[in-house]
Amino acid sequence: MSLFDRLHATRGSGGEDSDAAADPHQPTAPTDAPLLDRGPASTLSGRVEAKAAADAEARQVATLSTPGVSEASSHALRELKEQVTTDLYERVGARIADSALDEAQLQDYVRSELRTVVAEQQVPLTSSERDSLINEVMDDVLGLGPIQRYIDDPSVTEVMVNRADQVYVERDGQLSPTSTTFASEEQLRRVIDRIVSRVGRRIDESSPLVDARLADGSRVNAIIPPLAVNGAALTIRKFSKEALSVEKLIAIGSLTPEMAELLRACVAARLNVIVSGGTGTGKTTLLNVLSSFIPRSERIVTIEDAVELQLQQDHVVRLESRPPNIEGKGAITIRDLVRNSLRMRPDRIVVGEVRGGETLDMLQAMNTGHDGSLSTVHANTPRDAIARLETLVLMAGMDLPLRAIREQVASAVNLIVHLTRLRDGTRRVTHVTEVQGMEGDVVTLQDAFLFDYTAGVDSTGRFLGKPIPTGVRPRFTERFAELGIPLSPAVFGSQFGRMGRG
Repeated sequence: MSLFDRLHATRGSGGEDSDAAADPHQPTAPTDAPLLDRGPASTLSGRVEAKAAADAEARQVATLSTPGVSEASSHALRELKEQVTTDLYERVGARIADSALDEAQLQDYVRSELRTVVAEQQVPLTSSERDSLINEVMDDVLGLGPIQRYIDDPSVTEVMVNRADQVYVERDGQLSPTSTTFASEEQLRRVIDRIVSRVGRRIDESSPLVDARLADGSRVNAIIPPLAVNGAALTIRKFSKEALSVEKLIAIGSLTPEMAELLRACVAARLNVIVSGGTGTGKTTLLNVLSSFIPRSERIVTIEDAVELQLQQDHVVRLESRPPNIEGKGAITIRDLVRNSLRMRPDRIVVGEVRGGETLDMLQAMNTGHDGSLSTVHANTPRDAIARLETLVLMAGMDLPLRAIREQVASAVNLIVHLTRLRDGTRRVTHVTEVQGMEGDVVTLQDAFLFDYTAGVDSTGRFLGKPIPTGVRPRFTERFAELGIPLSPAVFGSQFGRMGRG
């Protein structure tokens, strides 16, 4: 039986009129949901998802269980998708890679040709099926295939493909499995190749892992066999299209107004600030907010592995590191860029993250007139952040004594702002800690704000606490008075008394 006959048979005398023949008491599938990408049954089907995640998934996940569409029809529709994709590639040929077409022109051209290809198939499809077919083929040809819907969904912050038949997403800080699958390992590899080729990178057996970014700035990591035992894995941390403001962070509970006022004064007073935290705690987001406090009259140089910062000022020079080429040459590291930035007459240097020998150069810059610099570092506590900075300095290859390194850190860094991802999925500033100097061989720290865990949790498991002042006034506030920077007396309360010495 031909594809036409199978589709026609499943619709009775079919076409779009079959929609009217459906049982009105049967639930109808959402017409805006993408079709055609149901794969094998998920091995996680027995797990219970959170209701919100399940509801969101029901609105977006592909479905072929519409009234009047049998398993045979589903298979026929998948065959149709494969045939249409093949015909489209034959029709457009090399024009898909035509650099003369910008993204919008390429989208319009391919969509127009695709509509022609679908019409030539002469297969009975409802209007919703036809639109879904076109959208899914467009995703396969120009987008990211079955996970494109999650890239377009603003509620999804991270997409994790563990293997071709297992996809997870993160919403509101919580991970949940999806029923979305790739048709095959080959389809997943095509999507990965499409991502890395757009940024001039490659991934193959000789170079089986890669860090890259999408056109919108989303961070991508891909790793393939033989390093990935269960098949290619893809992780995409989405780039926020709208930079979060300090007001937004206050509204969602990450900051308090008093803490925001203190941080604004610290940036205005040109204190050197390190944002610390674990993976996915929102360090870059907070760094964006802190950078928004920098006066527009100042020249800012940003240095990143992958461009993520969204500075609102006009006088900004953005630098991005470069990996080695196929021959293993031509790499430009963060350390190279930090050194170069010192010759660019910066008022502020903002390093997206320090993770190697560039830490020494950054600390030296902070100690030699480039105050007011900002950066982030991976650490579990403010004390661990100091220890990690020491370790990173040692990676510079300089045989420096530990005390000399600690003196550099204590002299350069004025403030550590620590973020924690709590078990309820929220990201909160849990410490605002002053670096006071050295006592013997130890860098001394003093907490100005601490998160109040004693407030407990509500019925949904969300922490009720917030960062509150320890009652200790940081020494650097004397600098505010000298510079005429106003600070409300209410910023430093006495709820906790004198506590928090590191």
